[in-house]
Amino acid sequence: MCRDLFIAAALALAALPAAAQSQPAVRVEDTIAQRAAACTACHGKEGRATPDGYFPRIAGKPQGYLYNQLVNFREGRRRYPMMTYMVAHLSDAYLNELAAYYASLHPPYPAPAPVKVSAQVLERGRALVLNGDPSRNIPACVACHGQQLTGVNPAIPGLLGLPRDYLNAQFGAWKTGTRKAAAPDCMAQIAARLTSEEISAASAWLASQPLAADMRPAAAPTTKLPLPCGTVTP
Repeated sequence: MCRDLFIAAALALAALPAAAQSQPAVRVEDTIAQRAAACTACHGKEGRATPDGYFPRIAGKPQGYLYNQLVNFREGRRRYPMMTYMVAHLSDAYLNELAAYYASLHPPYPAPAPVKVSAQVLERGRALVLNGDPSRNIPACVACHGQQLTGVNPAIPGLLGLPRDYLNAQFGAWKTGTRKAAAPDCMAQIAARLTSEEISAASAWLASQPLAADMRPAAAPTTKLPLPCGTVTP
């Protein structure tokens, strides 16, 4: 009896490869959208971002900005182990193709989450974003990121529709030197001049703003940038 069961099991196992060969192979299309599927675990479907406040939306950001950030992760100017692992061995051409894909996506933005701060904090944040502080050589955010704060092509990101936690984390990374960009690193200079309270106020105001129907970045800068920035100026 045992011998018969052993023979039957052996015959079944021997038939497995043939059975597998008879099944049609699953064909996965080799498209940039398919290859970008790995990004959805953190950045959400179509790059919309997820409820976790530390992962930014990447859909619709300027192609040059997205490409620069992928290169920064690959070269160690930005640090996040998962991102570094994913892009460590990818070519410039591949990273640019990935950046172009996400720049072409424009899914709707969700409504901003409520921000629980005082009216005085929001007003301080509004003043910094729209006017800066000329006495301390702090430019207004709108001077670089566009009057609508939706970013400027080819390489300046929008600031609206981002989680407040993410904005605070990035300012903190610039202040501590764990996030860098190509020299001259204008954001590192600005972050160094801001206090923690000012960063908190600016991020609160930005995160609380209603979003326009069209959040596409402006076509090109309309004025000279207040500071030289290595990623956007020669």
